Amino acid sequence: MQSGFQTPILFLIFNRDDTAQAVFNEIKKQSPKYLYVAADGPRVHKAGEAENCRRTRAIIDQVDWDCEVKTLFRESNLGCGRAVSEAITWFFNNVEKGIILEDDCLPDPSFFSYMEELLLKYENDERVSAISGDNFIAKPLPNNESYFFGIYHHIWGWASWRRAWNGYDLKMTKWVASRDSGLLEKIFADKAERAYWTNILNACSEDKIDTWDYQWTFNCWNKEALVIHPNVNMVKNIGFDDRATHTKDDNGFSLEVFKMNFPLKHPLLVERNKKLEKAMWEKSFKPQGRLSRIVRKIFK
Repeated sequence: MQSGFQTPILFLIFNRDDTAQAVFNEIKKQSPKYLYVAADGPRVHKAGEAENCRRTRAIIDQVDWDCEVKTLFRESNLGCGRAVSEAITWFFNNVEKGIILEDDCLPDPSFFSYMEELLLKYENDERVSAISGDNFIAKPLPNNESYFFGIYHHIWGWASWRRAWNGYDLKMTKWVASRDSGLLEKIFADKAERAYWTNILNACSEDKIDTWDYQWTFNCWNKEALVIHPNVNMVKNIGFDDRATHTKDDNGFSLEVFKMNFPLKHPLLVERNKKLEKAMWEKSFKPQGRLSRIVRKIFK
């Protein structure tokens, strides 16, 4: 008989031992059988950061259950884009599917069962690229369904498969050809959305943003794959402070978390919920939206 949580977890940490400890405590409650931990190296110009990184990495010494732990600890600083994307690639080189949690993404306990069930359900469904634990819009779903499908990505607690991550390219070498062939015209009817994402993805391909997640979004859009979003928010971002790389102000996104109800009620069809996508655009990405203020801060 298997004991503990069987789905592999990738825990991304850096220099904040307090938030990392809080997230680790939630992971520990699940007693995962497989735990992967990746950490970028300290920045040489940041006084005291090497010690902060050391203390944060030491949290993993608290693993006291039957667990296969693997680490990818960098000696030098790679930056957000390389450090995170290379860690995820390392993770999926070792596992077929798994959960990704950063050191400031605090999940409700129900998050783990939700992820595990849906990772199994859609494991071989190429129409689905990822599962998010975030819901920023709090809109009711039809027929009390547990989740919906959309094209937007939220990565404050998510899961995916090796088959979906395959093809990820930090440099986005396929972007210009995809852009010029009308990729975004196929996805968005709204000119404002097309313009917004053209600007973002152009900037990523020109190395003007030190990030990894827009490249992930592009990889999924190029495959015409959808993201699962829950009907309740299950992850609280606890990292809004001056130590954060990008999210120093919460802009209203330090949201309350809720428990997912089980058994899950599955949608009948795998298709875009364009009504809820529009709500996500208005709340999260539209230039006057609150999350878009964070986006503007990460341009070089």
